[in-house]
Amino acid sequence: MGANPRRKSRVIALQALYEGDVSHHDPRAALERLAADEELTADQRAFAAALVEGVLDQREALDDVIRQAAPQWPVEQLSAIDRNILRLAIREILLNNGAPIRAAINEAVELAKNYGSDSSAKFVNGVLGSVSVSLANHAGS
Repeated sequence: MGANPRRKSRVIALQALYEGDVSHHDPRAALERLAADEELTADQRAFAAALVEGVLDQREALDDVIRQAAPQWPVEQLSAIDRNILRLAIREILLNNGAPIRAAINEAVELAKNYGSDSSAKFVNGVLGSVSVSLANHAGS
């Protein structure tokens, strides 16, 4: 299987957001450092930066989407990895109107499997499933 060039960007974006969330470092600075360490191409770096900027710019709105999709799980109580995977995926789903939602969900589930806890993939899949249903309902209204 050819490595998905955007997957590397998503991983770096996730790591930068996670670091910002947990250690309160500047996620943009973390992204620069990680992108250099991982030798991302210019395109990969641009995509990772766009994801990070999008999450930072819209964090409140993204967290509101998570709250609506998973009301029983306060965003503040989610693991930092799960929270940031969800933010990234929702940002990507909302940003790329027209990108296949299923693809964004699959990518998020992969991140959850690789970086989250045993229950992360199932949780992320469930929350994003709810998000995609509510988006589809809004689109139809």
